[in-house]
Parts: sequence; C-alpha cells; structure tokens
Amino acid sequence: MKQSKLFTTGVFVFIGLILLLSFSNATFLTIEAGESGILFKRFGGGLEKETVYGQGFHIIAPWNKMYVYDVRIKEHFEQMEVLSKNGLTIKVDLSCRYNPIAQKIGYLHDEIGVQYLERILIPEIRSATREVIGKYLPEELYSTKREAIQIEIFEQTSKAVNAKYLFLDAVLIREVVLPESLQAAIELKLKEEQSSLQMEFKLLKEKQEADRRIIEASGKAESNRILNASLTSNILKDKGIEATLQLANSPNTKTIIVGAGDGGLPMILGGN
Repeated sequence: MKQSKLFTTGVFVFIGLILLLSFSNATFLTIEAGESGILFKRFGGGLEKETVYGQGFHIIAPWNKMYVYDVRIKEHFEQMEVLSKNGLTIKVDLSCRYNPIAQKIGYLHDEIGVQYLERILIPEIRSATREVIGKYLPEELYSTKREAIQIEIFEQTSKAVNAKYLFLDAVLIREVVLPESLQAAIELKLKEEQSSLQMEFKLLKEKQEADRRIIEASGKAESNRILNASLTSNILKDKGIEATLQLANSPNTKTIIVGAGDGGLPMILGGN
C-alpha cells in the first residue's frame, strides 16, 4: 500500500516537474535590442497583428507563441545581368539597405512570413533594376546617368516594398561591368571629350590674355596722348627751373649756365 502511494506520488511529482519545466521554458522570454515580437494566441483568436512587443522581458501562456523579428537595418547584395536599351548585356553589382517596419510586423508575418527577403525584396529589386536599366544606353549607365538610374531603381523598389510592410533605406549601384570592347570605346570617347574641354579652356584663357594686353596697350597709348598734349613749352621751362634750383642746393660741385640750353633752359656743364 505504501509502495503504491509512493509510486503514485512519484509519478505526480515527475509530471509536475515536466509541466513546470515546460511552463518555464514556454512563458518566460526576452526580446533583445533591435528586435520586436508578435504574439500568436492558440486559443484566443490567433495572431495579434496590432500589438507589437518591444525589447525586454515578457511572460506569455505556454500554449501561445511569440514570433520575434529583427527590425534593424540590414544590407543585401545582388549581382545581376541585365539588358540595356540597345540590347547589350550589362553586369550590375548593387546593394540595398532595408528593414521590416516594426509597427507592421504583425501584418508582415500574417501575409508574408519571415522569408520576406526572398519573397518580396529580392524579386522587386531585380524587376525594378531590369526595367530601369532597360531604358538607358550602356554609356549613360557607365558615366552621366548612373546616379539618376540609382535613384529611379530606389524609388520604384521602395514604393513596391512599402506596400508589403518593408522599409527601403537605400539602393546603391556598386559596380557596372560592360563588354570590354564597349568599355574601351566609351573610355576613349570620354578621354577625347576631356581633351576637347581642356583645349577649349586653354583657348579661352589665351583669348582673355590677348584681350587684357590690348586693353593695357590702349590704356598706355591714351595715357601718353594725354601727357603729350599737356606738356607745353612753358610747363617744360618751369620744370627745368625747378630742377636747376634743386641742383644748385645740392652739395656737389657743378657749373650752371642759366639760359644757355634749348628754349632758354639752364645748362649743366659739370660736377663732382
């Protein structure tokens, strides 16, 4: 009798321990930094799409389940071969930064699930890249229109994934690889255009320098004309007298004959 009671008690204790461990493992959980959770109630209406659980410690019933999403920004790299406007194959290496919209992970989990990268983002960015690049020539992608193409791919992809509860932070074209012959031709063309621009700049500078010299010479000629017109004989005599007075006051020995020079100007014969 006692053995039977002990056995029964032992069975209940064992079952209780199992239930306690199961209950502990199932109902106590921690949502880490950069994560958000969405709760599925097995007997209470299913997924709570509007209620998002933030970081920290949470207690849930053992028959419910918490789905935890990493909502930090992540980066995905994609390598593609696409056709340009003229039908040439171009290799494009691009990347995108994205994350689930934290307050919408309930709808994301209900409609798409944790495979949202493979199901939504990758197909959308591939489709947008093919469509956008297909409108441009290879040389535009290689040089002048690269930034505009990048922005267009971003805007088209962002609009599509936002409707699926994903946020697209950026799309970056990291590398563009053209056929070697085409790349060489484009580089030669760009080099010739650069040389042409340099020559135009040089000619412009030379023209500006020539114009400056003409203006400078014209100014000097006008200055000389005005000076010559103002130097009358009386002014020259007056300047000569002033110079004579200055020489007379200097300590050097000299002989000055007043009125002996041209026009009656003083003549200096010598000095030490």
